Amino acid sequence: MLGSGRGEVLESVDFDLERLGLQMKVLVPEGISVSTAQAYRGIVPKEPEMRIRDILALPPERWKGLLVNDFEQTVFSEHKELAAIRQSLYDSGAVYAAMSGSGSALFGLYRY
Repeated sequence: MLGSGRGEVLESVDFDLERLGLQMKVLVPEGISVSTAQAYRGIVPKEPEMRIRDILALPPERWKGLLVNDFEQTVFSEHKELAAIRQSLYDSGAVYAAMSGSGSALFGLYRY
């Protein structure tokens, strides 16, 4: 789902990993606690370069740098190990990797 407004307006998105030839790997690091309040304090609202719907229409290999989780900058500066885990997902062949929500779980999308 895509959320707009304050997150209360939801639109369905046709996103089928299997149809796209993708599988998802989710990592939940033990012992890393991210403060949701601190993560939100670090958000600086800005207009995105592209609409999320337009980015999702691109092949996932093109999402890096376009489909951005704004929490990552703040959270990764506080928890450098999470940035390293995301990089390890790319290093292991993920076509796209990101932190889920305000952290600390991360996911990678892989072609199969």
